[in-house]
Amino acid sequence: MKHPVFLKMMAVGGVLLMLIFGLALIGGIVRDRQVHREAATSSVAQSLAGSQTLIGPLLHRSCVETWDVTTGSDASQTRTEQRREFALTALPDDLNVTTGAAMEPRARGLHKVNTFALKAHLTARWADLASLQPQATVKNSRLQCDPPVLMVAVGDARGIRTARLRLDAQDRALKPGTLHRAYPRGVHATLPEATLQSGEPFTAEVALELAGTERFSVVPLAGTTAARFTSGWPHPSFDGRFLPTERTVGDQGFDAVWRLSALATTAPQDIAAGKPVCLGAAAEDSPAQKGCTDAFGVSFIDPVNPYTLSDRATKYGLLFVALTFVAVGLFEFMKNLRVHPVQYLLVGSALCIFFLLLVSLGEHLPFGLAYGIAATACVTLLAFYASHMLGSVRRGIPFGLGIAALYGTLYLLLQLEQTALVIGAVALFVVLAAVMVLTRRIDWYARLAPAAASTPAT
Repeated sequence: MKHPVFLKMMAVGGVLLMLIFGLALIGGIVRDRQVHREAATSSVAQSLAGSQTLIGPLLHRSCVETWDVTTGSDASQTRTEQRREFALTALPDDLNVTTGAAMEPRARGLHKVNTFALKAHLTARWADLASLQPQATVKNSRLQCDPPVLMVAVGDARGIRTARLRLDAQDRALKPGTLHRAYPRGVHATLPEATLQSGEPFTAEVALELAGTERFSVVPLAGTTAARFTSGWPHPSFDGRFLPTERTVGDQGFDAVWRLSALATTAPQDIAAGKPVCLGAAAEDSPAQKGCTDAFGVSFIDPVNPYTLSDRATKYGLLFVALTFVAVGLFEFMKNLRVHPVQYLLVGSALCIFFLLLVSLGEHLPFGLAYGIAATACVTLLAFYASHMLGSVRRGIPFGLGIAALYGTLYLLLQLEQTALVIGAVALFVVLAAVMVLTRRIDWYARLAPAAASTPAT
């Protein structure tokens, strides 16, 4: 174990452990910046409005059934009143939703948050309103119901800018709240009892102007739901339980159409039962949202998130350091150079600083430009230092080009997420093949044999 090669390997291993600790600290900084960005998004949502989900229009009314119960013998009978409170709901047979969203980016410090101003037009049609007629469950009971209420619920009522209701070619006033126990945020209008007595089809039109943050969705609660979303935002992420039937996405924005039948979803039954709405694409599978109500929608995402990309890049940091140390070790071993462990530490530190430069510059510049500046700075520094560490510029330049190739490969991995594994595997194979080719003629026994002890003169 006292052989110089093994001592050197132990020293380089100690340096590597120090650099792993440094990379962990940098990874913590990246995650901390991600938390700050999420806090900025939450701050905007708390000040403006959060993500929005439309539920409705639908009709409901609260009812009470009372009846008398007699107990005791003929001489001492006691009569008590029993009651049952229940709600009746009438979901539309057809629902048509048309929306157009304009982006209104907001800033919190260094962070940009995507908020939107949305205009929605909802048309709901009922073939009849028989489901709002109460049915007695006890003989000779008494039924009493509140007037029917037409409601539209939203995810965050603070985002409602204007709301208009049109019934039978006449505008009706809307009031805040929905008077619904499960979905209280939104607007409502009380309808006359005569609406239920007509027995004719019923149609309601609601126009909403709504503000929100990052995500908008709709619950398909009708027998047939048709929706069309349009916006000038060119980077939509369609999510929820249903993808668009038709969609067009381009530099000028997107146009998406959904057509859904009640046969494909349990949303009508879930809304009638008052279940919560799924919050995301896979929310129904999460423990917190088990059995939630189906919804579909769109998220207004940024195509390039510098923190997500920086976090992914940092995970390759140890591989970067290891490959660079292999390159330095080959130069040292094959050219009979002497590279001190401190020099290994300095080279590894420069590689680690790249990731810190990347996340800090990425907060102020486009990610591609930030990556180019950070990579150029580190490649230049390492090529300059390697020219002296390895004894000549002729060795320093190839070393710098190798580091540049590593940065180029990493950028490719970050951009091509779906094929990152195959690209990374091929790159590692190429590196291994290069090391094997360069060292194929080395006599490792001779190189690693301990130096013969000098024989004293006689």
